[in-house]
Amino acid sequence: MKSLLTLSFCLLVSSVMAQHIPMQEIIHQVQKTYAPDKRTVIFEAEVSEDGKLTGKTSQAAAHQALVEKLKARQPNLIDEMQVLPLADLGEQTQAIVNVSVCNIRSAPKHSAELATQALLGTPLKVYEKEGTWLRVQTPDDYISWVDQGAVTLASPAEAEHWHKARKLIYLTPYGFSYAQARAEGPTTSDLVAGDLLAYKAEKGGFYEVAYPDGRTAYIRKTDARFYEDWLATVQISESSLVSTSKTLMGLPYLWGGTSFKGVDCSGFTKTVYFLNGVQLPRDASQQVHSGELVDTTKDWSKLRPGDLLFFGKVNEDGTEKVVHVAMWLGNNQFIHSSNFVMVNSVDPAAENFDEFNVGRYLRTKRIINHYTNALKFSRK
Repeated sequence: MKSLLTLSFCLLVSSVMAQHIPMQEIIHQVQKTYAPDKRTVIFEAEVSEDGKLTGKTSQAAAHQALVEKLKARQPNLIDEMQVLPLADLGEQTQAIVNVSVCNIRSAPKHSAELATQALLGTPLKVYEKEGTWLRVQTPDDYISWVDQGAVTLASPAEAEHWHKARKLIYLTPYGFSYAQARAEGPTTSDLVAGDLLAYKAEKGGFYEVAYPDGRTAYIRKTDARFYEDWLATVQISESSLVSTSKTLMGLPYLWGGTSFKGVDCSGFTKTVYFLNGVQLPRDASQQVHSGELVDTTKDWSKLRPGDLLFFGKVNEDGTEKVVHVAMWLGNNQFIHSSNFVMVNSVDPAAENFDEFNVGRYLRTKRIINHYTNALKFSRK
């Protein structure tokens, strides 16, 4: 009987305590559990004084958990929170990048900060539409806004058709597709390494290709390979990573850039690994959780070419803030995007010694043989 009374008392206390937890604290708890990174999960929730829940989320489980917890606090809760994608999109919940490099911004306007980029042929998941802007998610799970003019909207079936089509991957850093099977004629568009085009036919030294919107063009055979062949044969190695990184030397620093048109620090490492068949997370603070820990003490002898070096600061409470990433080349040198893609040294005696970054070094991670996120493009 005593145990039963104790259990009843505990349940009563728990119920009373739950009723006194502020609504905002409940929202915060659910967000921390289901949507800790706003870059990869949409979670916007608010409860008004009259008990109306509004907002939106891309995580159905987060919505369900939130409603259950809020109703325990307020049984008459009115749930008007939207679970994305929005119904007004109809079947067009997918999109495919239709330009060489698609600029994806932090807000639905051209003046907003560049958040990331996506290359031609990349499938995107669409969550909602605001004017001519779409809120999308890239294959590396990054969520931001894109102008509809840069993509082709598609139903899941149409996106799957594109996914299954035989494709070519463009491997020359910069180039063009042509309206005819000759390089002297008019161009159809510019292209950069990593772009994907659907294969149609061959004509002399050219491939006939199709864009996601149905446009056709021609590209030099020497500039591309069949995607499935490339992916099957690409061998990530220390030497291949170093070789690829050198092809980006001198590229301008571009906040949000992940292409040969410009890169930020994590966009640089992401592009190098992408062209070697591995998809890294978007930002340095996300990439730092990839791979295997190699060093935290500036023991440069432990590092191998291709390793990623992370820089930032440790706050007073012991938490870290990772703000920069570079790639190790060997011989005390690393390559990174800072003003432009350049090589610096950890050796104080070297002319290109980077005292600033060495001073804020946090750790090194090894990706080779320690990654689980090889290239994926399907947005089912």
